[in-house]
Amino acid sequence: MRVVRNLDSLSKALLKKRNRKSNITEKVSKILKDVCERSDEALIEYTKKFDKVKLLPKELRVSEGEISAAFNELDSSIISAFKVAIDNVTKFYKKEAPKYIKRIKETNGKTLINRYIPLERVGVYVPAGTAPLVSTVYMSVIPALVAGVKEIVLTTPPRKDKSVNPFILAVASLLKIKEIYRVGGAQAIAAMSFGTKTIKRVDKIVGPGNEFVTEAKRQVFGKVDIDMLAGPSEVVIVASRGANIDYIVTDLEAQIEHHNGMGIVVTNSAKIIKELRKKKITGFALRVKYLEEACEVVNKIAPEHLEIFTKKPSKILSKIRNAGAIFLGENTPTALGDYTAGPSHVLPTGGSARFFSSLSTKEFLKEIHIISYTKKALQEEAAVLEKIASLEGMQKHIESVKKRLAS
Repeated sequence: MRVVRNLDSLSKALLKKRNRKSNITEKVSKILKDVCERSDEALIEYTKKFDKVKLLPKELRVSEGEISAAFNELDSSIISAFKVAIDNVTKFYKKEAPKYIKRIKETNGKTLINRYIPLERVGVYVPAGTAPLVSTVYMSVIPALVAGVKEIVLTTPPRKDKSVNPFILAVASLLKIKEIYRVGGAQAIAAMSFGTKTIKRVDKIVGPGNEFVTEAKRQVFGKVDIDMLAGPSEVVIVASRGANIDYIVTDLEAQIEHHNGMGIVVTNSAKIIKELRKKKITGFALRVKYLEEACEVVNKIAPEHLEIFTKKPSKILSKIRNAGAIFLGENTPTALGDYTAGPSHVLPTGGSARFFSSLSTKEFLKEIHIISYTKKALQEEAAVLEKIASLEGMQKHIESVKKRLAS
């Protein structure tokens, strides 16, 4: 593990690591254009090219029989584990779901309403490369279900024998998701964004993926909504003197299990720094004098995961402004957040926790403003409206109000 001298050095190192150039923009753009123009034909060609799987158009969609048969390959204990995780996540999001209508009614005849409408159709991308991210299914789908989304579609790359990972299918089935396609990569993002003969377009795409998937999401944003541009997974561990070094090391190693995963330790302990120097772990360590400095470091980094290993972790919690998810105490590893705790593991990465939030039901709702005035209420605000509209040269706006007051 690399020990850095100060926050400036750490910031520069992270900026360099996070901003590595990738020459895939044009490649992804070509794939998106191709799928938009040639529909299913392009999907089949790219699946053959990238996944080495030759599909017929009718094989793009996973059949209900294949989904049902997936349970035959699963041990009953893993099904029970899935059900516990699903229950935990569902309970969490049902508690945090906002009310769908907020009404403000004033006595002068002015009524304002904020109405929250669930998106009609959402696409979830589930990676299945070196290891299928089964947990991504329930972590992405459940907030959408709780928000009231009626149509949820999954896309995931096929295996060499054309099949889809049975664990992904089983979790989807437990969540009553029946629309699943064996399509991966940027071509899957294109299909969900533009629609093809087989795959109907969606309103929003969520879920992590490799750099091709992330770049595709970036390019289609605006035609559809996306959750965020996810980068490599990361954890920052704030550890005070006396923190368990074994816990710190195992949590750093767990983070490195993710592709390009990285860990950062911020501590006031010379002993912890000395121990970390010996470890071959991808990431950085920084020593600070006071824990208040550690909070400044965290807010600058804005990490995806933050673990606080101090005697009283809640004491410094109020000073943390930027983090995707915070894990308090040595008995709360990030692994809990990845799988079973309840909140979604779809979190902002690469410093985007400064302005992005973790996935929630709000991500699947759109807000509509409803405004209603009586003639009396219109009269009371007409003069103010006229002054502001005059500044902008909007004479017809003023006339639209005066017409009503004159009738």
